[in-house]
Amino acid sequence: MGEGSTDTPQGVGHGGIEIGHVPVLLKEAIDFLAVRRGGTYIDATVGLGGHSLEIAKRLGAPGHLIGLDKDPAALEVARAKLTGGDFPRVTLLQCSFAEVGERFGSGFADGILADIGVSSLQLEDAARGFSFQAEGPLDMRMDPRSERTAEQVVNHLDERQLADVIYEFGEERRSRRIARAIVRSRPIRSTAHLADVISAAARPMNQAERRIHPATRTFQALRIFINRELDDLRALLEAAPRILKPGGRVVVISFHSLEDRIVKDAFRDGIKDRYFRVLTKKPVTATKEESDRNPRARSAKLRAAERV
Repeated sequence: MGEGSTDTPQGVGHGGIEIGHVPVLLKEAIDFLAVRRGGTYIDATVGLGGHSLEIAKRLGAPGHLIGLDKDPAALEVARAKLTGGDFPRVTLLQCSFAEVGERFGSGFADGILADIGVSSLQLEDAARGFSFQAEGPLDMRMDPRSERTAEQVVNHLDERQLADVIYEFGEERRSRRIARAIVRSRPIRSTAHLADVISAAARPMNQAERRIHPATRTFQALRIFINRELDDLRALLEAAPRILKPGGRVVVISFHSLEDRIVKDAFRDGIKDRYFRVLTKKPVTATKEESDRNPRARSAKLRAAERV
């Protein structure tokens, strides 16, 4: 993703895209990962390389860092960042973290980190179609090789299917009203047009609703559905116990309740099956200082477990 990092932009990269960033919950993630010098670690959502850079510094030359991401643009940025005299061997792969079970054998890794979310690289590039705050095509694909785009979903799903997607993946209680408005406004070709249609159909009724843009949950739902994000997360968590060495750790940073629930349930199952020891009784959240500095950190929740 930049599947990974929800980052605060600082600086400008290719095509005017801002690529500097402050990874969310960086210190907490690295502390829970407990990186061992010379070990093998998987950053399942390498994003712009912020978490990976800190892992690499601790691994040193004897180590091996594997970075995964669906987004080739993110891998390009990470590749430039992950070089240095005492850096480990670095392998970057364009793939979903759902593939870890197929790519890596039993007892392969000392640790796995996954920072689930859309990255600043994706949000800031209007041509990617992730944001309703700028005019752009309805794309939303993290992997540009994927066939299904937001435009196809918005314009071709029937009204009931569309409402179900918006409700299930966006937890949007006005999903049926929004779906009806979208169907009546077809064809919809741009992010701005879609945001306008949603805003007209789902005007905020109270102060709580006014705090977020009316299109926020629908755009989230479409992105998650198009990129199969929840299925991928389940696949990663299912494979993690086999891939981790005894004592190896898995750390997951999520950004909304659907993701956090999946992580929580997987770790609970791991306790029952006696292959996980949970290190976080409650999810770790950002400090007020970090939230003030990086507003995207406000919704972040970190959970960690150790292979036993």
